[in-house]
Amino acid sequence: MKKNTFFLLLLLCSLIVSGQKNQPKDTTKYEYRIDKSIPYRDAKAEKLDNYAIKNCQLDFYYPVNKKAFATLIWIHGGSLKGGKKEIPEKLKNQGFAVVGIEYRLSPNVLCKQIIEDAAAAVAWAFMNVEKYGGNPSQIYLSGHSAGGYLDLMVGMDKKWLAKYNIDANRIAGLLPLSPQTITHFTIRKERGIRDTQPIIDEFAPLFHVRNDLPPLVLITGDRELELLGRYEENAYLARMMKLNGHTKTQLFELQGFAHGPMMQPGLYLLVDQLHKLIDKQ
Repeated sequence: MKKNTFFLLLLLCSLIVSGQKNQPKDTTKYEYRIDKSIPYRDAKAEKLDNYAIKNCQLDFYYPVNKKAFATLIWIHGGSLKGGKKEIPEKLKNQGFAVVGIEYRLSPNVLCKQIIEDAAAAVAWAFMNVEKYGGNPSQIYLSGHSAGGYLDLMVGMDKKWLAKYNIDANRIAGLLPLSPQTITHFTIRKERGIRDTQPIIDEFAPLFHVRNDLPPLVLITGDRELELLGRYEENAYLARMMKLNGHTKTQLFELQGFAHGPMMQPGLYLLVDQLHKLIDKQ
């Protein structure tokens, strides 16, 4: 852990000074387009209500003059209770496409339905990015906090994507920022369980550790400043993945950054690690 933390501090210093390390050499060749509010669920076939129709949408930001581009699906945070679809500025003009998804929120729906929305959006990407010129074998998942939790649930528990006949192992990499890895506290609230009572069940990414998972990059804030033991949750997931024989798990701690503020420096590290994964394919 110390080694990764030291590396991270050096990396962030380099990025701040140069402002260019995370920029692919040929980004200026690309012209980007954004298509907004694309439905990712079939309202008629699924008999969606107006709330679902309004919220089950995504924005797709992609290079129009590049072929076989990679795609990053970005899921916003907000405790599964708030937030809006977004495409962070630091993810733009990086040579890959970005999908920003909206989803239904608690308490309007149960958290199980929120995971279903995230899976539907990921399935949309697998079924549609090739039409835009993207490479469906290079789809990555990221997001902050609750978004990172949704990344892990969709990527680690295969049942969510199996509904669409998609093997979750087709995901090229999971790179969540400060995700909850035990059962999410909003799910515990649905059951009348307090925030400080940890639970690990089918709604916990930790419940689904397996050695054939795609590359996993976990990024958290400072263990002393993070929300409700978030660093320790991620450290335990990283350890259990390795003990199960997964050889492509990494854990980074952003020292000095609390849960919310860690997102901005975390995006720099996300882009750096994502380019490394893309280059390996």
